[in-house]
Amino acid sequence: MERFNIRSVIEGYTQGYFLMSEGDGEPIEWYYTNSRTLIPLDQRFRYPKSLQRVINQNRFEVRIDNAFEQVVEGCADRETTWISKELRSLYSNLHKAGWAHSFETWQGEQLAGGILGIAIRGVFIGESMFFKIPDGSKVAMVKLVEHLRSRGYSLFDAQLMNPHLERFGAFEIDDDSYQALLKQALAKSCNFPISESVATLSETQT
Repeated sequence: MERFNIRSVIEGYTQGYFLMSEGDGEPIEWYYTNSRTLIPLDQRFRYPKSLQRVINQNRFEVRIDNAFEQVVEGCADRETTWISKELRSLYSNLHKAGWAHSFETWQGEQLAGGILGIAIRGVFIGESMFFKIPDGSKVAMVKLVEHLRSRGYSLFDAQLMNPHLERFGAFEIDDDSYQALLKQALAKSCNFPISESVATLSETQT
């Protein structure tokens, strides 16, 4: 893992690269896509009315970095995963250094879902997400967008498109457009964590 020290990893992400592995025992490699998927932080962000009803019921509580290792394990716990043991260890080091974060939803003391990401100045890079309780990851997405807006972030990079992201208004842009937005976001100075580790969903509404 020597070639993936904290400094080199953050430098790679600031250039638009991201890390993946083919699985346990396989090397971690840098990847790049010329068609980048973004989650909008403006009025283009959307989600179903049925999800708004779930949010209004205050069934979930939001916490940040309360169970980082559990979120990483949850994201990796699938039949085919690109988050190898080596990459999980690297995420842990990035978290300890203040770069990697988990944005979580809870029901009581049970982790319902979460999003794993890396925050660098004004950009948040969504690495993966998972849920254990239905709607856990969906609510996390809505509340994460609210959090990024409140903190002044200008770019939510989701890397690659999938049907789940499309439901939230995710869109693809070409590499030149992405690099311009990335440069603008990196010129900002944003702080991802909130002062309190726990925030209720009723504090903000979309």
